[in-house]
This record gives sequence, structure tokens and C-alpha cells, in this order.
Amino acid sequence: MIHEFLNYEILKVGSRVIYMVTLLKLLLFIFSVIFVLFIVKKAIYRSNRIDTPKKYSIFNLLKYLILVIAASMGMQIVGFDLSVLLAGSAALLVGIGLGLQHIFSDFVSGILILLESTVKVGDIIEINGLVSQVVEIKLRTTTVLTREDKYIILPNSDLTRNQLINWTHDNISSRFEVQVGVDYSSDVNEVMRILYEVTLTQEGIEKEPKPFVRFINFGDSSLDFLVIFWSEEVFRVHNIKSELRVKIFNAFREHKISIPFPQRVIHFKKDEEI
Repeated sequence: MIHEFLNYEILKVGSRVIYMVTLLKLLLFIFSVIFVLFIVKKAIYRSNRIDTPKKYSIFNLLKYLILVIAASMGMQIVGFDLSVLLAGSAALLVGIGLGLQHIFSDFVSGILILLESTVKVGDIIEINGLVSQVVEIKLRTTTVLTREDKYIILPNSDLTRNQLINWTHDNISSRFEVQVGVDYSSDVNEVMRILYEVTLTQEGIEKEPKPFVRFINFGDSSLDFLVIFWSEEVFRVHNIKSELRVKIFNAFREHKISIPFPQRVIHFKKDEEI
């Protein structure tokens, strides 16, 4: 009874016959591959010597390698001879390769990104003027989240072919600036002191390195200053800048320091002169 069940024909393709025992072997093999992937993931993420983004890259590379090997072994279990299959379809594969060269380029770029870890999950990147956070890196595409909370799927070749700024590659904290101008009648030293003290009170701004203030220019209608600070809130730094500007405005109003705006004087000729 068991012998008949195991030798029951499920599918016949030409001269090849797939029996129940073959299907059971294939299912057992698939479960074994899933179990191996689970063990590999546990072993990698258990290590304390590697940070989480690199663990993600290492696991994905191993996962793709295991899946490729498993796919070839699975075809052999079913009864397909890969050498004959590849030899018979060599011309077809060349044609497909030419037609899908951009996709292959994305795959190669994905492997390079995962190997080099130039871009990792959680990094804040800027590409073609778009600032976004890396959410997921796959073999062909990378998913990013913009500051407008929109998900964008980028081909991996875009990350390797274009100029890319990684704001958090080596250090989570990044440098930012807020510019402000005051009236020419203002006390420069007092303005710089107020700007520095207000910046120190702003949540989200790092105390080390210390923020500082620069007197950068004699503008057309104002004395221009630049507040320079560091923050780990790279992705949402515009919220910090907004709150800082509000505090600066209130502090200037409290100390009777005015923020000028451009003014133009227009002279009209008398009627008899026109």
C-alpha cells in the first residue's frame, strides 16, 4: 500500500514522470532550506560584533546564495539535468541577457551594495536632490521613505551609477545650519550670545560637538549670522530647524532686536519735470 502510494504518478512530461515520492522529497527539501535560513538568520543576528545594518546585508547575501543553490538542487531532485538544460538553451539565454541587461545591472548593483555596505538599512541618503531613509534593500531594488512620507522604489543601479550622499555613513550625527539677519543697529556680540544660548536649549541638537554662531556677512539690509549645530535627527531635522527659528524670533523680540526686511525708496519726478 505504501509502495503504491509512493510510486503514484502525479505528473508526466514527455519521458519524465514525477512520482509521489519525488514530491515528498521536494517538500522535505524545501522545509530543510527554510530551516537552514532560519538558523543562519538567528546565528547572524545573535552576534554583538556586527551592527544591525551589516547583519541585514550579510544575511541577505547568504540567503540569495542558499536559494540559488537550493533551486539547482531542487531541479535535480525533480529529475532535470541542469547541464543539458543550460546547453540546450544557451542561445535563448544570450537573447534574454541582451534584452534584460538593465535588470542584470540592477542585480549586480544590489550585490555590490550588500557586499560593500556603502548603503545600509536606516541610512539617510540624498540622490538627485531627494533626501530619504533606506527602508529595505533587495537584490534588484531599494525601498526608501521620503520626508513627505512617500515610499519610492529605486533600481539599485541608480544608487551605484549616480552621485549619492550618505548623511549617516560613518556617523549618525550630521551638521546643519540656520541663517538669520538682524538690523544694523543691533549689538553683534549680544546677538551671537543670544543665538548660542537659544540653540543650546533646543531639543534634538547635540551638546557635543558644541553648536556655534558665525557672523557671515554685511547684507544689503541686515547683519547676517549663521547658527551651526549637529543633530542625530537627520531625517526630521526640518522640524528642529522650525522650532529653533521660533525660539530665536521670540528671544529677539524679548531683547528688542529687530529682524529687518528689504525696503526700496521710489522717487517720483514732479509733473513739470516729466
